[in-house]
Amino acid sequence: MTTTVPPSDEVTRRRARRRRAEIACVTGIALKTVFALVLLPLTPSLLGTDPVLLEALRGSTSAMASGGAFARVGEASLVLAVLAPLPTLLFATPFFWWAGRLWGPQAAATLGGGHPNAERWAQRSGAHLERFGGLAVTLAPFLPVPSSFVYAASGWTGMSLRRFMVFDLLGMLCWIALIVGLGYAIGHPAVQVAKAISHYALLITIAAVAIVLAVGVLRARRAAARATTPDARSASDSAGAPSEAPPTA
Repeated sequence: MTTTVPPSDEVTRRRARRRRAEIACVTGIALKTVFALVLLPLTPSLLGTDPVLLEALRGSTSAMASGGAFARVGEASLVLAVLAPLPTLLFATPFFWWAGRLWGPQAAATLGGGHPNAERWAQRSGAHLERFGGLAVTLAPFLPVPSSFVYAASGWTGMSLRRFMVFDLLGMLCWIALIVGLGYAIGHPAVQVAKAISHYALLITIAAVAIVLAVGVLRARRAAARATTPDARSASDSAGAPSEAPPTA
């Protein structure tokens, strides 16, 4: 029995296609993160003035709750409060599915950002998919593991993109309805809190930016400290030290 070896040009083209797919996948996930960070300073001002617009831009929990509260007092549309965050929340989830399809369980290392629980989250996400199937995707916003791991696990366990998107849409609608419903139930008190936050928007924005910068500096220092531990230095020194020359007769 003979095996057909693809030509080197075909192998090169396959590698190039995979490389482009990996770049596109990472870019999609990064764009969502960068977009959310760029819009972070707008959150305090919009929360008490136009929460539905904030829902559409960021899809944050606070925006959805505020949108529901504003709908309760007649200052926003309840239908728009439910539908506005859908495009934003659904934008990145196919990229997480794609990451799982491209890299398998190894995608957890990237999604976890070096978190010590990343491997455990990946195992639990895979177990949820094996046990509940598509229902695990629908319940992803409510499970005690990051949703991105469940979405990636649906990719590496072989779920089709169409099936994934159906269950993802159902789950997002349930999540949005819950948060908007809570805001609607609270009503006027939540509106007052949101408007008070918008009143002090400038101070809150400055504080939020300062916290983000401080967290970034602390993480950088911790990473630098881990890289310069005695074990790391000794390993580096032993690896870089020249070997001792043998004695001459």
